[in-house]
Amino acid sequence: MKKYFNSGLILFSSILFLISCKTVAVLPTNRPLKNVNLESLVSKIKSNYPRVDKVRSRIKATYDNGKREQQVIVQLRMENKKKLWLTATMLIPIAKLMITPDKVSFYEKFQKTYFEGGFDLINRPFGTNFRYSDIENIFLGKPILDPGLGKWKQISNPQYYILIPQVKRLGLKPTLFFDPVSFLLKEQRIIVPGSKYSISIKYIRHIRLEGKSIPSFIKVILFDGEETQSLDLEFTRTYLTEGLTFPFEIPQGYSKIKL
Repeated sequence: MKKYFNSGLILFSSILFLISCKTVAVLPTNRPLKNVNLESLVSKIKSNYPRVDKVRSRIKATYDNGKREQQVIVQLRMENKKKLWLTATMLIPIAKLMITPDKVSFYEKFQKTYFEGGFDLINRPFGTNFRYSDIENIFLGKPILDPGLGKWKQISNPQYYILIPQVKRLGLKPTLFFDPVSFLLKEQRIIVPGSKYSISIKYIRHIRLEGKSIPSFIKVILFDGEETQSLDLEFTRTYLTEGLTFPFEIPQGYSKIKL
């Protein structure tokens, strides 16, 4: 009887151990756990993704190339999975941009030029394969590469949960940094293969709107191997709203440019 009891106890303990390994809950901690259960971590991260239909923001955009600094006010309007509209102002409107899943269009008033075409405008300089959804994800504070797809590896760090994919997509292999308390994305760092380019997208601050965490300060840093350029996007007003229009019409007499 004792033999059967011991065998049953061992079997029961083994089952409990296996179950516990598969169902460990990832709780907020000041320091990230080592060898965390990635499936549970990703589930926690994705539960924080802001699910929005339409969003409208006013952005103070500051560009700095190390030699001069320039500031413009940008109005952003976005409809989930459909279109992203931007207009830039320096006392008067100076440019408009419209991005849809199929097309990139913009015009600027100084030189009276415009562009209409595909995502080569964004991808050609870096040899990447960005899509519309990736641009939208950047503004919403979501990774350009879904950590729930494919194989990922955790990099030990005392401050963040750091995840890197084991395969490439978009021609890129981003490194993702997540806060261990809020599980929000704090940075996605991208090294462009075969070049000296690196891009860092940092999420400095978030705000809560209708129970959703939305980025309120994004810092983009581009390093070309020699010089660093930065773009600060400070969202001074953000609304989740239904009544949005997306006016965009290229003025007559503007010259088309090829990039």
